[in-house]
Amino acid sequence: MKGGAQEVAKEGVKQDAQQGVGEQDSIETTRFSRVAAMAGTGMRVGVNYLKHYGKRAIGAASGADELQEANASAVYETFSRLKGGPLKLAQMLSIDRNLLPPAYANQFAKAQYSAPPLSYPLVVRTFRREFNREPLQIFDSFSKHAAHGASIGQVHRASKDGAEYAVKVQYPGVADSLRTDIRVLKPIALSVLGLKEHDVADYLREIETRLLEETDYSLELLRSQELSSKSAHLKHVRFVKYYPEWSTSRILSMDWVDGVTLDKYADGNASQLERDQVGQALWDFYEHQVHTLRVFHADPHPGNFLVKDGELWVLDFGCTKELDEVFYRKQFRFLDPTLADNPSRLEAALVSLDILLPEDDPEKKARIVAVCERSIRLLGLPFWGDSFDFGDPNFMRAIYEMGEANAREQQSRDLSGRRGSADSVYVHRAYFGLYSLLSRLRARVRVCLPGWVRGVE
Repeated sequence: MKGGAQEVAKEGVKQDAQQGVGEQDSIETTRFSRVAAMAGTGMRVGVNYLKHYGKRAIGAASGADELQEANASAVYETFSRLKGGPLKLAQMLSIDRNLLPPAYANQFAKAQYSAPPLSYPLVVRTFRREFNREPLQIFDSFSKHAAHGASIGQVHRASKDGAEYAVKVQYPGVADSLRTDIRVLKPIALSVLGLKEHDVADYLREIETRLLEETDYSLELLRSQELSSKSAHLKHVRFVKYYPEWSTSRILSMDWVDGVTLDKYADGNASQLERDQVGQALWDFYEHQVHTLRVFHADPHPGNFLVKDGELWVLDFGCTKELDEVFYRKQFRFLDPTLADNPSRLEAALVSLDILLPEDDPEKKARIVAVCERSIRLLGLPFWGDSFDFGDPNFMRAIYEMGEANAREQQSRDLSGRRGSADSVYVHRAYFGLYSLLSRLRARVRVCLPGWVRGVE
């Protein structure tokens, strides 16, 4: 939870009548209203283009950057007002600054922890529904304005008996609106990406399942307590304590931590040794959860991590992914540095994950194998030595260039279709996020392949 001074509402002190700057007193929840809002954004973007070309027609200055800023602002304003699915999409796309044009990257980064919050009366209403009490009947103090807002809920700072707490309150109706958002955005995404629904149905179900799980704070509480306990031994990794007595399926209470979000820390003045320590903690956290626990934190955006006194605090276990043993072995056998040099073993591994299909002709099979071989040789690099320097800008640049080349290959040669396992979606998301965060930190980390990959159980 974002640190820094926050306005705290004291018990017995009269609440300000003025609504906080940028706060909302309602969210569109019906399919019609949400579709209308997104359509309105499309119209605003169109008007921005008309203004841009109109200025150019009369000789006035109107640069491409100005157009991008206006469009990005219009899109984010709508996404942040709708919250739920659109804001979660912005949050996911903002994990890496190089994935989007700068104007969109700057706007969407706000989705990580500074989305416009809901007004205090809506928070009070949620407390009454969940506890039959108002916030100040439970806590000694409770901030009237949210400390930060994200896609599913917002965080308020509270205190009781001298201790400070972070209280996450879910936006009203967000679970129902998520289902609506998926139905609305699905045909748009399929059209833009040139995909057929039956080819990606399993992936869409996986994404919908994970998104809806994020709206169940009771489930998040259980996962948070379990994963924190099983990861508590990790060096320089810290976790907050959670409070079931002040939590429900729509409200989640935990310790307040004053710290710096990981992106701000990475962009700050930390020394290389300090960056390496935090980066190592982040790497060890994912290494332990993926390869030992087989369940991991699947939402690696910088707003979910704080740095305080050189230690990494992990927040928000709302999005997690569990790996069964069979899939885990199939997925992570690609870390074997000898696999790409053995065509028969590589082909067998691709068949096991349904990346190669029985109906593929020899030419298509050869192209798919070539694409996968390039991917393995690049994405496996961090695992194949004793250490890896994520500060090398050429590594992430090569990943982007490879992604663009692979996309062109799929579009031009019909390599799309129903391929791969839906279980891979959040594995890929987690590791792309991990690589992006470590690259932003410019961290050097010590690594070790899992024993079974090295042939040592």
